[in-house]
Amino acid sequence: MSAEHTARFTLDPAFAVSPVDGRIFGSFVEHLGRCVYQGIYEPGHASADEAGLRTDVLDLVRELGVTAIRYPGGNFVSGYKWEDSVGPREDRPRRLDLAWKSTESNQFGLSEFIDFVRKVGGTPMMAVNLGTRGVAEAIELQEYANHPGGTALSDLRAEHGDAAPFDIRLWCLGNEMDGPWQTGHKTAEEYGRLAAETARAMRQIDPDVELVACGSSSQGMATFAAWESTVLEHSYDLVDHISLHAYYYPTDGDRDSFLASAVDTESFIENVVATCDHVGARLKSKKRINLSFDEWNVWYQDGSGPTLSDEGRGADWAEAPRLLEDNYSVTDAVVVGSLLIALLRHADRVKVACQAQLVNVIAPIATVPDGPAWRQTIFYPFAQASKYGRGTVLDVRPQSPTHETKRFGTVDLLHATAVRDEETGAVSVFAVNRSQDQALPLEVALAGLDLTEVVEHSVLADADPDARNTADQPDRVTPHAGAGTTLVDGTLRATLEPLSWNLIRLG
Repeated sequence: MSAEHTARFTLDPAFAVSPVDGRIFGSFVEHLGRCVYQGIYEPGHASADEAGLRTDVLDLVRELGVTAIRYPGGNFVSGYKWEDSVGPREDRPRRLDLAWKSTESNQFGLSEFIDFVRKVGGTPMMAVNLGTRGVAEAIELQEYANHPGGTALSDLRAEHGDAAPFDIRLWCLGNEMDGPWQTGHKTAEEYGRLAAETARAMRQIDPDVELVACGSSSQGMATFAAWESTVLEHSYDLVDHISLHAYYYPTDGDRDSFLASAVDTESFIENVVATCDHVGARLKSKKRINLSFDEWNVWYQDGSGPTLSDEGRGADWAEAPRLLEDNYSVTDAVVVGSLLIALLRHADRVKVACQAQLVNVIAPIATVPDGPAWRQTIFYPFAQASKYGRGTVLDVRPQSPTHETKRFGTVDLLHATAVRDEETGAVSVFAVNRSQDQALPLEVALAGLDLTEVVEHSVLADADPDARNTADQPDRVTPHAGAGTTLVDGTLRATLEPLSWNLIRLG
């Protein structure tokens, strides 16, 4: 290809974005469909441990490298009674879950979740119910979970078998309270006051908890930005983060726009940052609100994508019905990789992020009841980013060939970022080629970096952009080695295959 068809950027450690907060590689476990039951928890499974957790799933979660794990929802939390989920299992009540029109058995509850998080090496991110409940229930849950002992609720936790506190440091103040679909939906004024009151009470118990206020459920909400502004006017000095949620899928067969979904993600992040900083300026505050992008993924919300099973949704009020079980393609994986790049490119403000969800429900891990667990295509970009995206994000400003998309106009074919390990000096370049049919030559100038070799060039791509992994073919799509990648005289040269996710490690 000619020079004008080559993508380029320069890496220099003097120009950095921010150290990466490891919680950016978080996930999400909601009582929705088969995420919990038959997903992470299946007592009768051949691999189940003494707590009923599937050890094959535990192994995959560890390999995936998730950090913060958000729980128990999601829309589910707005009808959640935490008291139902503690104590002897035989005494736990069955409840209707209005969010997903299912029946909740509460056989997997708070203690089981903490056990799961500890076994996979993660940290808990707990949401409180500000839909049908409020301040009192939030601080009661906090006391039960975190107080060392000597009170009714902390002693009850010990009586239930957990003498040591759960030490939950990160809390979500409700979920998507801007959404009319949310049980207990509120106006920005109503929610802002409730969030502030809840935050103030929780800080009376522990001034050092980290709190996330609900932002908009998407940038497309009619109340977007005005919602954040009003909520933060009430809670700015009481919370640490505001949430963002975004899901993407192709519409009308428009794959080019779908591959450019991260254009919307980066715009969303930058618009929320601008709103937060505007409120801070009005309040004359020196504090900076960070972002918790605690729901993101590819999700075929119109039901147009292939699913893991043809069994369907099941009857209303079923227990653990099959819901939202998208079966992901190579194209979906490339989009997920691009979304991860967007999060890393904004690591100065995005400090927490949770891919939704972890198992079966729009998830990187899939399971069969009484059967195997396997990696979906989207597993690989996440696992590689989590493993090699630790360190400091370098400022990447590409010069790239472009193409036209229906939704986003002119977009770069290259979407990229790079992370430097401060201890070893190694650099990981993460790059996506958005072209469906053209390879993309890449040249990276390395300034001030003592790098001499290409350790690895891993590619996720396939001649069939709709190829996917299934229970019958769990390894149909896996990363492969890129060809011809070199590092000579301070310049990295590579060719990015069409429609591909790339990890290039330099040592």
